[in-house]
Amino acid sequence: MSQRDSQSQVMTCKAAVCWRIGEAVKVEEIQVDPPKSTEVRVKILYASLCHTDILCSKGFPIPVFPRVLGHEGVGVVESVGEEVRGLKGGDLVIPTFLGITLPHASFISCGFSTGFGGAWKEAEVERGSTVAVFGLGAVGLGVLEGARMQGAAKIIGIDKNERKRIKGQAFGMTDFINPNEYNKSISELVKELTGGMGVDYCFECTGAPPLVNEALLATKMGKGQTIIIGEGNHATVEINFIRLVFGGNLKGSIFGGIKVKTDLPVIIEKCKNKEIQLDELMTHEVSLEDTHKAFELLEQPDCVKVLIKL
Repeated sequence: MSQRDSQSQVMTCKAAVCWRIGEAVKVEEIQVDPPKSTEVRVKILYASLCHTDILCSKGFPIPVFPRVLGHEGVGVVESVGEEVRGLKGGDLVIPTFLGITLPHASFISCGFSTGFGGAWKEAEVERGSTVAVFGLGAVGLGVLEGARMQGAAKIIGIDKNERKRIKGQAFGMTDFINPNEYNKSISELVKELTGGMGVDYCFECTGAPPLVNEALLATKMGKGQTIIIGEGNHATVEINFIRLVFGGNLKGSIFGGIKVKTDLPVIIEKCKNKEIQLDELMTHEVSLEDTHKAFELLEQPDCVKVLIKL
């Protein structure tokens, strides 16, 4: 079938569909319309699960069902709309010609790159600075790597899972805090590691509302930056506004400020050169038919990324 013929055809394909809030996904056949003028239709080869997918299965951000979950993937452009420029049938969405192992390419399409960009582009972490990261999932590990690349002198990882200590060290962490081991707040523990001052940059990657304020309190008074990357179902949080009055900075981040065409190739090149070890992220692999198991795995403490092979 030619590109022009493909553009006009409705396609039947398999998808993991969530029909109701909290229900397990079901793999079934769906119909995919031809791409409209500025749309691109992609055949997915590999996908990976993000914690946001769990939130979306529970109705985040708007409870519209049924819905096809998932947004991390690598695939081949099947057809494009008439007004699309710069892409054509057969192109890879993640340019694996640069040397990234194909299954791992999906890992940089959201979570890890979001964290990496948070340190690199959003906060522009300065050389010799101090950094704290709340939550060492794929996003948090990305922040660690980004902070290391930027030359941060002290990079503190915070997670209740002791297994994340070794993971964090692989991505540049210099100090680790397990809050369960102390009867102090996280902000107090961070200050103890920074001479009572707090850090220059703090990244909240869990989406837990109480930790937004803890992250704010863990930064230096009058100059610290607090970047909120984690997503959650709670839209309201309480914060110490005095920190803001005295010059603190609280900022949200989407995709870490990464620009796909100019910044993502830099990350890809670092993966190719083994400066970033994507294989350290993958802890589990499932087939499309077992996508429901991927959701269960992702909520286990030893899981970082689940690869879904299509």
